[in-house]
Amino acid sequence: MGSVDERPVGIDELLERVRAGYTRIEPREAHEAARAGEALLVDIRYAALRERDGLIPGALVVERNELEWRLDPQGSHRASEATSHELRVVVICNEGYASSLAAESLQRLGLRRATDLVGGFQAWRAEGLPVRSGAEA
Repeated sequence: MGSVDERPVGIDELLERVRAGYTRIEPREAHEAARAGEALLVDIRYAALRERDGLIPGALVVERNELEWRLDPQGSHRASEATSHELRVVVICNEGYASSLAAESLQRLGLRRATDLVGGFQAWRAEGLPVRSGAEA
C-alpha cells in the first residue's frame, strides 16, 4: 500500500506515467509486424464495438477482463498464441486509452514487449488497414 502522504493520481497522469514505460506502436507499423509474424494483435474491445465497427483480420479477440489469464505463458487458461514472455503483443482497444493500461498490466506479468496501438481500432480503420465485418465474428 502507498504511504498516507501520496496524493491521488488522475487518469490523465496515470496514462502519461504508464506510457512512459514503453514504446507505443502506430497502426501501419503494427500491421506490418503482424503480417511478418513479429507481433500478436490482441483486440480487447467489447462485443458491441466489434459487431458495430468490425474486426482486424488475424487479431486475437480477448475480453479485457480475461486478458492477463489468456496471455500469461505460464497460466493454466492461456491462449495457444501465448507461447512466451518474449512475445510481442499489441493490445488494441477502441481509441487507445484502455489498451495502455492493459499493456502495462501485461508488462507486469513479464511480457516485456507488450505495447498498445496508438489511437486504437479507430486509428487502424482511419489508416485504411484491413477490417472485416463484425457480423463475421
